[in-house]
Amino acid sequence: MPNIAIIGNTSWGNTLGGLLSEKGATVKLWARSESEAEKLNQGGHKYSFTSHIEEALNGADLVIWAVPSQKLRENVSQARDYLTDLMLLMSAAKGLEKNSGKRMSQVLAEEIAPSLKEQICVLSGPNLAREIAQGLPAASIIAAHDIALARRVRELMESPRFVLSVSDDVVGVELGGALKNIIALGAGMIDGLSLGDNAKGAFITWGWAEVVSLGMTLGASASTFYGLAGLGDLIATCTSALSRNHYVGYELAKGHSLPEISASMPHVAEGVATTMAAYQLARNQGLKLPIINLMYVILFEGLSPSQALSEFKKLAASHHCPMT
Repeated sequence: MPNIAIIGNTSWGNTLGGLLSEKGATVKLWARSESEAEKLNQGGHKYSFTSHIEEALNGADLVIWAVPSQKLRENVSQARDYLTDLMLLMSAAKGLEKNSGKRMSQVLAEEIAPSLKEQICVLSGPNLAREIAQGLPAASIIAAHDIALARRVRELMESPRFVLSVSDDVVGVELGGALKNIIALGAGMIDGLSLGDNAKGAFITWGWAEVVSLGMTLGASASTFYGLAGLGDLIATCTSALSRNHYVGYELAKGHSLPEISASMPHVAEGVATTMAAYQLARNQGLKLPIINLMYVILFEGLSPSQALSEFKKLAASHHCPMT
């Protein structure tokens, strides 16, 4: 059975650890400190924890980074010296690097030996970790530039309740998983303002059209945004009470500040940093994306959600909707 290393003692990392160990894989999850690893190893998990990165990676067939997107570069650099050409390398993070706008596979490729770049793949889709950890079914996509590599990873990871498709559109799969979080922030704001499901449906439609436009400009296939890593993930993230990004938007609409909300959360809402990255990418490409621009102004320039979303007719007009 395969040996799998997971970098990231996160809810998603632990959920993947549980799934893979149930399938019979030997899973080692890297924890930050020896005391943390010792405590976790007493918790009755079917997989083990270690604070030694070289131990976690020793003999691994597949290495999965399940860390917040803004921490990926740091975590890959710590593992770099222990990676070999026998390992498949996967990013399970959904986001864009805030300052560079780079996708997670690009960050990963920059931090590893050039000879290992062809072994990179990504995982994305409607992956609410708590549901999967509870034993509920889910489906996702593994993408790699070499479709044969994606199929190899699918064989290692797929199970009856975690169904996996494969794709060679790495750009589209990553952008769908990252950019949908921006739309989920706005959907949460609309719910927080009690503007109704009709308004939310319109907002999601307009926002997703912008995501597809940006994605195609950056080299993605339009069809990817209507698959699991696009529309599927969008629906889950914009509607579920388990969505961190929806929660942040909702709380912002209720008048709480972003620092207050972030301090109250045990996990990271990826959409905040991704909004900044997407805003800069759109500007660099000369694209006018009113929804993404609006989310940027709310998050980083202090415009209140109630002010931003109160003039619904203007928002509709920005997307060329005929108004009578």
